[in-house]
Amino acid sequence: MDKLKEMEVFTKIVEMNSFSRAAEAMEMTPATATIIVQRLEARLDVRLLHRTTRRLKLTDEGAEFYKRCAQVLAEIEESEHALTGHGKRPLGRLHVEMPGSLGRFVVLPQLSQFRSMYPDLELMIGLSNNQIDLVEEGVDCAIRVGVLPDSSLGVRRLGALELVTLASPAYLKRHGTPRTLAELDSHASVHYFSNRTGRTLNFSFEEKGEPTEVRMNGRLGFNDAEAYVLAGVHGLGIVQAPRYIAHAHMASGALVEVLPQFKPHSRSVSAIFPHNKHLAPKVRVFLDWAADLFAQCPLLMGQGSAGTFPDNEKGRKTSFRSVMMQDRLDELAL
Repeated sequence: MDKLKEMEVFTKIVEMNSFSRAAEAMEMTPATATIIVQRLEARLDVRLLHRTTRRLKLTDEGAEFYKRCAQVLAEIEESEHALTGHGKRPLGRLHVEMPGSLGRFVVLPQLSQFRSMYPDLELMIGLSNNQIDLVEEGVDCAIRVGVLPDSSLGVRRLGALELVTLASPAYLKRHGTPRTLAELDSHASVHYFSNRTGRTLNFSFEEKGEPTEVRMNGRLGFNDAEAYVLAGVHGLGIVQAPRYIAHAHMASGALVEVLPQFKPHSRSVSAIFPHNKHLAPKVRVFLDWAADLFAQCPLLMGQGSAGTFPDNEKGRKTSFRSVMMQDRLDELAL
């Protein structure tokens, strides 16, 4: 058994999180796939996978070896594509994770375009707000909103999205329309609380070029962005939500923007992927398509450009306070 074949089998098992599914995809028996991995572990003298009745889990050494295997195989695929792939479309299985609301409101309505461009790709899209280990879960790339933690993952900027501060006409009729940030103290908001920490997120604004947080009063909270917006529609309080989620309610008049002179910070949208030097063609074409989609999508930035990033870009100083504020609000954009 050559080393390249061992790497292909091991990588496929990790990506599909199953010996049997990987074996079927590679047209071999599960027993053969098991023997190949056992021989690979024996040759390397290291344990690569923990296998249970329910799932597979990479060891630390297995995760590092997977990253190197993925890079090598991507380089080979890239080289072959450069020599013989002109005019050919990417093949194989592509697993992408993204926030649920972003997928439902922005990506899925346009997905038929991508499918018509690349019909030979088997596309698997996970809609989840959970932070996952891409290598361990066999994910090719993930779309994330906001400040990204430092890591060895590759990153590509895709666009940006805008938050808006909103209330229903019925709420404003009962309580009046706030004109200044100070007047928010006499108003009630619907709270959004973090799935990760359980912490309630404050409203954020930019006042005279500086980030400002406002701690709102309220006795109702949600950890789902779409339910949060609907609470605003039903007059339960002021909300601060992604424009792409609130757009239809704004267009119908069910929600009205308040304090438009105090804009919340926009949130950057990025793709992350396990290996940052050599992208497989299937990942590259998806990221190219996603970047074009986000750049042209009016739901993300309203009248603004989805290609501009107020924070963490060259030419603009970003304060520690603004980074921390954005980090706390990023989950709301999901």
